[in-house]
Amino acid sequence: MSQHKPKRPASPVKSSRSSRWSPQRLLTGAGLLAAVAVLCAVLDAVKTRWYIFDPAEMHALCQAAIAQHGNDTVSIVNHIISTLATTHPTYAINTPFADPTAPLAITAAGTVSGYVPNEAEWVWNNAGGAMGSMFIIHASITEYLIVFGTALGTEGHTGRHTADDYFHILVGEQWAAKAGALDMERYPAGSVHHLPRGQVKQYKFHEGGFALELAQGWIPLMLPFGFADALSSTMDLPTLWQTVYLTGREMIRNLLHGKI
Repeated sequence: MSQHKPKRPASPVKSSRSSRWSPQRLLTGAGLLAAVAVLCAVLDAVKTRWYIFDPAEMHALCQAAIAQHGNDTVSIVNHIISTLATTHPTYAINTPFADPTAPLAITAAGTVSGYVPNEAEWVWNNAGGAMGSMFIIHASITEYLIVFGTALGTEGHTGRHTADDYFHILVGEQWAAKAGALDMERYPAGSVHHLPRGQVKQYKFHEGGFALELAQGWIPLMLPFGFADALSSTMDLPTLWQTVYLTGREMIRNLLHGKI
């Protein structure tokens, strides 16, 4: 006669849902979120200690360049970049906006002729539906300074950013409007359009224009906005790579000198 071993009672099946949302895990998650929130608040409070540009000084510099050179965009840009190169550390200012193989002819008055763009440094920028070209003067973790614009005109979304954005108009006129605005804002050459962080507008260079754009805040958080159109619309991967390379090069160069 065969002998049957008594069956062991089945162990209770643990609920995966209850273990996933156990009080211990919830408390751990809440603690991590709180720690991240505190860290972000502390970093946000101290970020200004790493700023090397002053918006008021940038505005005065742009106005001086416009007063001296009028609508001569190349001479205005050269005036701004050459001045910054003398007032800021050399590592912080990227200067070769013109082709180094075709040197600029500069008069005693600072007027420039013979300009050929440095194709290795100028790059297309598609963001928020707007298109223009840009030259990176400075890029670090907490600041960027670029020349941005178009000879044709463009329109788009400013983006909603974690940084304050100062658009110093050099040539042309920028138009802008908030949602629900029945009249547009106008920013002629020599004025500055300040977009506080967290705010958003529609903007337009009606018939072309160029600006010196200063952003101050946490710059890496702005980069997805700058890259999104290349990945979802233009599919211009060479331009995306050039943008990543130039931005990364300048950020790393500044980090190596202690500029965050």
